[in-house]
Amino acid sequence: MEQVDPRRLIPRTDRLLALPAVERARARLSEAVLLSLVREVQQRARRGELAPDRVADAVSAAAQERSAASLRPVLNATGVVVHTNLGRAPLSEAAVAAVVAATGYVDIELDLTTGVRSRRGSGARSALLAACPAAEDALVVNNGAAALVLATTALAAGREVVISRGELVEIGAGFRLPDLIASTGARLREVGTTNRTHLRDYADALGPDTGCILKVHPSNFRVQGFTSGAPMDDLAALAAGHGVPLVADIGSGLLAPDAALPDEPDAATTLAAGAHLVTASGDKLLGGPQAGLLLGRADLVAQLSRHPLARAVRADKLTLAALEATVAGGAVPVGRSVHADPTRLRERAERIAAAVNAPVVPHDGRVGGGGAPGLPLPGWAVRLDEAIAVHLRTGSPAVLPRVHDGACLLDLRCIPEADDERLLAAVHVALAASSATATSPGGSTGGTNGMTTPTA
Repeated sequence: MEQVDPRRLIPRTDRLLALPAVERARARLSEAVLLSLVREVQQRARRGELAPDRVADAVSAAAQERSAASLRPVLNATGVVVHTNLGRAPLSEAAVAAVVAATGYVDIELDLTTGVRSRRGSGARSALLAACPAAEDALVVNNGAAALVLATTALAAGREVVISRGELVEIGAGFRLPDLIASTGARLREVGTTNRTHLRDYADALGPDTGCILKVHPSNFRVQGFTSGAPMDDLAALAAGHGVPLVADIGSGLLAPDAALPDEPDAATTLAAGAHLVTASGDKLLGGPQAGLLLGRADLVAQLSRHPLARAVRADKLTLAALEATVAGGAVPVGRSVHADPTRLRERAERIAAAVNAPVVPHDGRVGGGGAPGLPLPGWAVRLDEAIAVHLRTGSPAVLPRVHDGACLLDLRCIPEADDERLLAAVHVALAASSATATSPGGSTGGTNGMTTPTA
C-alpha cells in the first residue's frame, strides 16, 4: 500500500482560520497577522517539527498568546533605575491611568466651558509651574534633545552658541551635542578647555553675533582632578550684562533638589541662580514619559512657542496626560527605586535566595540614564550562575539581570515588591531550563541548581 505523505494531513488554512481561538483573536489581531501565524505553524509541520494532528492546538495556543504589539514587559533586576534599553522611567499608576483616559477624545485644545479653542497642554504646563515656581512659563516638547534643538534654533540660528569645550558631550547612540546644535543653523563658539573653563573665557567670546550662552550638565560622565567651571550665578550676571539669554541643559529632569542626589542639578535651583531657560528630559529622574521640558522666562518660552519648529516637536496628548499626572500625582517608581531602603532590599533578596538555595551579595545600584554618574545606590543581589541569565531574559515574564564577573545578579531595587512572587517563579523556571540544558547531550554536567560560590 502506498504510504501517505504526512504533510497531506496538515489542516487547511481556511479550517485553521475558523478555529474558535482564532475567531476570538480577531478582536485584537488583524487578518494579516492571523494568516501569518497560521502559516508559521503549518511550516513547522512541513519541516517535521510538529505532528499534523498537533497543528490546530498549536495555532490555537499561538492565537491566544500573540499580542498586537511586539514590546514585552520586563522585570528590571539590574539595579539600574533609569535603564535606557528598557524605556527609561516606568510610569506611575496615576500616569498610566491618565494615558488610558487620554486614548479617546479629550479636551487637549478646547475650553469646555466656552466651547472655544484653548492652549494645548495647559494642564501639564500648570502642573510644572506649580512644582517649579521659579519658572515663569513652561513648554513641553517630545524629548530632551528636541527641547535643546528648539531653544538653540529659536535663539541662535545663524548666530553663535557659546559653550565650554568640556560640555560638548555625546548623549548616546552616537548622537553628539555639537552635531545637534549645528543642525539648527547655529554656529558653535567653543571656549575654555576640556577640564577648565573660566568666566573670562565666556566674556571674551561674547559679541554682536552671540545668540545665547549654553551651559550643559555633563550628566553621563565625570571629569575629576584639575578642573574648574564658571558658576551659574556668575554666568547669569555676565549674560544679563550683555543682554544674552543663558540656557542651561540640566539633563535628568529634577524639578527640585533631592538629598539622595547631591550633585545632580535641578530646575528650581538652576533658575534661582539666574539661568533664563532650563531644558531637561521628562523620562529620567522626573519619572515620567519621554518628553522635553523648557522652563524659564516667559518671553523666551513665548518666543520658542511661536517658532515653526515648535509644531514639529510638540508632544502628543498621551505624553501630556502622563506628564501632568507624573508631576501632580504621588510618588513615582523612579523615586521609590532611588530611595529604596537597603535593609528592606536585603530582606527581599534573602527570601528569594533562600527559596533557590543561592547566596546574597552586596550590590550597588545606579541611577542610569545619564543621571548622577558614579553615584552608588547601596543594595543587595541574589547571585546565580551566569548561565541562568539567558533563560531569565527569554522566559515569561522576561527578567533582565546584571551579568557581571561570571555571575547572574538579581537586584530587586527596581522590581515592585508585589512582583517578588513572579520573579521567584521565573527564577525556578530558569533554573530548571538551565539544568536541563546542562545535562542534555553535548551540554555541561555542572550542578543542578546553577549556583556558584560568591567571591570574596
